[in-house]
Amino acid sequence: MVIHETPRLRLRELGTEDAAFVLELVNEPAWLRFIGDRNVHSLEDARGYIERGPVASYAKNGFGLWAAELRSDATLVGSCGLLRRESLPYPDLGFAFLARHWGRGYAREAAAAVVELASERYHLERLLAITSPGNDASKRVLEAVGFYHEKSFRFIETGEQLEMDARELA
Repeated sequence: MVIHETPRLRLRELGTEDAAFVLELVNEPAWLRFIGDRNVHSLEDARGYIERGPVASYAKNGFGLWAAELRSDATLVGSCGLLRRESLPYPDLGFAFLARHWGRGYAREAAAAVVELASERYHLERLLAITSPGNDASKRVLEAVGFYHEKSFRFIETGEQLEMDARELA
């Protein structure tokens, strides 16, 4: 299901038919470094990851991580969306793009669209974003779409020291 379109991108729900793309994305060096190993090492693992993650979130929250594909030819370039984590007081913006598509502004375009959706469609008051220290590219995207650094914190889900950015929507 298509969620939103921007001038160059289409955000749509991920499904198990996207397993090959997800397998590649979650095993990119930047994903492994900044997000972490999700133990997705086969198409079967990827299908399970999609079902337990994005698809379950769509059912429970009405939103989740969405596929970001080019409107021109439906090439999958990344994912971007809203996550609802039990350990955080507000939903957070998440995004990841295949390295071969970096430097074209797709992350910024998708993130701006998701911020707009968070406010206008989902009526959220506030959004968070969490990043690993040193993930300067993601920090630049967050700053470009209006986030500000809120604090460093220890993420209860993983024990990692992370950075939290925030954006008021109301």
